[in-house]
Amino acid sequence: MADSELVNYLRSAAPSGVHGGLVDSVLPTLIDAISDIAKVLGKSQHVSHAGSANTFGDEQLNVDVLAENTIRDAISRCQHVVTVSSEEDPVERGVQTQESPVPEEHYTIAFDPLDGSSIIAPNWTVGTIIGVWQGKTALNQPAATKQVAAVLGVFGPRTTVIVALRVPGCEPACLEIGIGENGFRDSEIIRPVVRLGETPANMRYFAPANLRAAAEDDKYMSLVSHYIRSKYTLRYSGGLVPDVVHALVKGHGIYISPVTAASKAKLRRLYELFPLALVVECAGGKAIDPADGTNILDRELEDPNETAGLVCGTAKEVDFVKRTLLE
Repeated sequence: MADSELVNYLRSAAPSGVHGGLVDSVLPTLIDAISDIAKVLGKSQHVSHAGSANTFGDEQLNVDVLAENTIRDAISRCQHVVTVSSEEDPVERGVQTQESPVPEEHYTIAFDPLDGSSIIAPNWTVGTIIGVWQGKTALNQPAATKQVAAVLGVFGPRTTVIVALRVPGCEPACLEIGIGENGFRDSEIIRPVVRLGETPANMRYFAPANLRAAAEDDKYMSLVSHYIRSKYTLRYSGGLVPDVVHALVKGHGIYISPVTAASKAKLRRLYELFPLALVVECAGGKAIDPADGTNILDRELEDPNETAGLVCGTAKEVDFVKRTLLE
């Protein structure tokens, strides 16, 4: 499809009078950034420690820094983005200069530049996670309504993007895009509708993160055993983005990152969970906190450093996990 068809598709999901800048500027900028990261990764033959750590104490790789800088450079040229923070630098900072007037339509970007750093050395698929919030901050905002878009970049044999849009007054949209050499300009819609639903018994998938936790938690062990006895297909790589996107592409799946007494929550709510939850919900699925069963997007964020576990995927499967772990 030509880019005009992609633009028209995105415009149909968001009223231009209110969110024209989101469709015509912010999302194209982010998709171009995904394309640029793919090119940077393609040239990064050596994955090495950068000699620095982020504020969470995680040691940074050279590719983490490259991806971070690529996204920040891209959004610095987008006038509709006024605030940004990331997993590598979790402090909300202004994007534009003080002299630049703030447009009436403006957004906050929160992103994880390179999810899956631990599996990039063997050249496995990794991803980028981006949330787009309406307004000047993502803090103390109702995530279910103020986060209006999410972008998942997938870097594998191909570069693809999952885009989710949910703006007031319009039906949620979730689509998959293939990225060409020129980024947004020659992107192609692969799946105009990404949807999680019921599938035949031989096409059921499960992705159990932190499987070692099953050795210390009887309920998690019971859950994993259920999937094995029921002949679900294991699809787990250790990368949050590729594992969740696998379910989205197949139309079925369950991803579980549990919270146990010995295995604390480690996924960042702002930079990983909120965008993923929006994508999954726009695809007709559910995303919950396994600690208490609440929807990921129900609780406002007070601190960018907040973490939680995650259960997401096909709605029926999420409900089953919730009953098994919490009842």
